[in-house]
Amino acid sequence: MTLPLTGLTAVVTGAGRGLGRAEAHELARLGAAVVVNDYGQPGRDGSGEASAAPAESVAAEIRAAGGRAIAHLGDVADFATARGLIDLAAGEFGRLDILVNNAGILRDRMIFSMTENEWDAVVHVHLKGHFNTTRFAAAHWRDRAKATGAPVYGRIVNTSSEAFLAGSAGQPNYAAAKGGIVGLTTSTALALAKYGVTANAICPRARTRMTQDVFADLPADPSPGVVDPLAPEHVAPVVGYLASPSASAVNGQLLVVHGGMVAVMERPRVAAKFDSAKDMFTFEELESTLGTHFGSRAPGETFASREVLTLKRD
Repeated sequence: MTLPLTGLTAVVTGAGRGLGRAEAHELARLGAAVVVNDYGQPGRDGSGEASAAPAESVAAEIRAAGGRAIAHLGDVADFATARGLIDLAAGEFGRLDILVNNAGILRDRMIFSMTENEWDAVVHVHLKGHFNTTRFAAAHWRDRAKATGAPVYGRIVNTSSEAFLAGSAGQPNYAAAKGGIVGLTTSTALALAKYGVTANAICPRARTRMTQDVFADLPADPSPGVVDPLAPEHVAPVVGYLASPSASAVNGQLLVVHGGMVAVMERPRVAAKFDSAKDMFTFEELESTLGTHFGSRAPGETFASREVLTLKRD
């Protein structure tokens, strides 16, 4: 049986551990050749012996399982490094077909305590990192499409977060970056559709090194057969599906994914509309119309979707 991603090449950023590692393994299992990117460098293990960089270890795991994979060490938030990553995929495997943007960091702090560096670091890695790789992947696909005069195969899966949807109070930098990624995704989806490329975003909930201070630890001795509902392996199959030919009609979408559940988020809709009595609103008129509208809503209700945090598998 031919695997759904046979003959395709994927890049996964931040794939040395956690969610990216699970996604890289899943794409390889489905037949793709994978470029495993991670910023982590070689180090030393507990005995003082030299240890491979996380990306190299994951690439080796994929090859040991019979797949094709190479490692790329570097920070995709750097423009030139991102260019090199896309060039490496095309040069090593002949083409790029799938881009999974996953690299990220956390610098949590309340808005009144956050430093400039904490803001800049998170926006830099998440939002600029997503832009950098997308920019060079998009140029690769556009050039291929223009050379052949026909659409090509291209899939982008970006990583947003429920922090954006629900308005996480202690993560203003992270929520802003993840909201920006959704805007980047929908813009990219419209721009690249004519070239045969789709772009979608997921909001995964997973227990990883990055979220170890966010989610409670799994019990040290879980019951036999119990699967961690926050295991990254719950998310990876959704990424595999979005990267596949089966998802050709899925474009510009946002999906919440965790614990055996996928929720397709609805686009924003107009909740209410008010027209001025004359050519221009006055303060008094707005005070009357908008004041009445918002005065009738539940206290604390905002544009944020707090109910998304209550989603779970039935």
